[in-house]
Amino acid sequence: MSLRATVLIVDDEVRSLEALKRVLAEDFDVMVARDTDEAEAMLKADLVQVILCDQRMPSLSGVAFLKRVRDLWPDPIRILISGYTESEDIIAGVNEAGIYQYITKPWHPDKLIACVGEAAQLYRLQRESIGAAEAKPSPASLLAAVGKRRRDERNRFDFDRIVHEVDSPVGGVLDLGRRAARYDISVLITGESGTGKELLARAIHYASARADKPFVLENCGALHDELLESELFGCKKGAFTGAYEDRIGLFEVADGGTIFLDEIGETSPSFQVKLLRVLQEGEIRPLGAPRPRKVNVRVISATNRDLDAEVKAGRFRRDLYYRLAAFPLHLPALRDRPKDIPAIAARLLADVNQRFRRNLPGFSAGVLAAFAAYDWPGNVRELANEIQRMVTLTDDDTLLGAEALSPSLRLGGVPRPAANGTSALLRDIVQAVETTTIEAALKRHAGNISQTAEELGLSRVGLRAKMDRYCLRGRGDDAEGT
Repeated sequence: MSLRATVLIVDDEVRSLEALKRVLAEDFDVMVARDTDEAEAMLKADLVQVILCDQRMPSLSGVAFLKRVRDLWPDPIRILISGYTESEDIIAGVNEAGIYQYITKPWHPDKLIACVGEAAQLYRLQRESIGAAEAKPSPASLLAAVGKRRRDERNRFDFDRIVHEVDSPVGGVLDLGRRAARYDISVLITGESGTGKELLARAIHYASARADKPFVLENCGALHDELLESELFGCKKGAFTGAYEDRIGLFEVADGGTIFLDEIGETSPSFQVKLLRVLQEGEIRPLGAPRPRKVNVRVISATNRDLDAEVKAGRFRRDLYYRLAAFPLHLPALRDRPKDIPAIAARLLADVNQRFRRNLPGFSAGVLAAFAAYDWPGNVRELANEIQRMVTLTDDDTLLGAEALSPSLRLGGVPRPAANGTSALLRDIVQAVETTTIEAALKRHAGNISQTAEELGLSRVGLRAKMDRYCLRGRGDDAEGT
């Protein structure tokens, strides 16, 4: 069941209140107030999406009240209703109170339901659009903008765009991810930091039936319990120290879609209890709110910890683990998929070229050899940072050379463990070191083989043999005997 919008009706006439509530109650959660003081008390206590206010009231006019609401609670969509059509009221309502619609009496039930429904939809769309609350766009234009963004993200995070070779261990993980995407099942993604857990989570979402609904994420390891609870479940103003305004929780923002809980293994036992209750009941209770709210959200979580070991050690709740890990997926480290490195590096370089407005064509043989020999403790994220650094240090749009590598890669890096637990073959390490060293020396001497051989303590014949072996090129023969 999806979350129903809460509508607050403010009207001093009992018959009018009853009629409005009767028409709207089937589709919305309706609250009623007979004066503005009662309405403000409700706004302080509960989260409201739409306010429907009569213009003529004894204490404050509807415009004056909605202007006050705009200052104190800017998020709810404001609708003014009146049996009078003075142009001054309409202009004041739009300019001062930021009203979304002006409904005249007598109203038609179907038109009223449609108007409130559009306002509720606008409220939901604004949760996904930064800075849209005061722009007052139409639901159609905002829906079009959000729809375009979702289509772009679906193309960007398609499974087929996750780079890997045919025989890569990642291929099997992606096949399982495609299967998981078909069904509304909780997914737990494990793997070292930087292996692409968020990328996989987005691919699952955009391949699922929820693709046209929101995808939101939260790093659970970055916040303390109280703030994390308010971020995920929402809070009322004043619910705790630092709660200076009403906050819509990410579970509510993601209603109908997917929420990605990264670093779930970093959460405390007390927070785990609250999250478990949300998953079991399918409802959230914002901090300081008097009642829970139903939500319909798919949960994908991720961690770089061994949650099974955490459960055995008593640091992670077993019942929550089984809720989250209905469909577990594990992403291998980059060192365990060396054949994928050249293709991943090429994709990352293309992205950096576009972002930095460069046109570097690729990597030298020495750089690719160094990439293959390095352990990559930071995985794909570390590779991306290395490529950005290399591009920054390279002035011309030429092949990225060994001289731009960071010191750890120029030295061959940490020997990469093989699948059987032994170190990488010595010849692979030697090849990486020799290739990067020769390439850097050639660069310093503008490709002059004689000068390069002298610096490295090699004969010209010996240097040429190594260059042929590693597919390196210098300047052609000239009068100096290069």
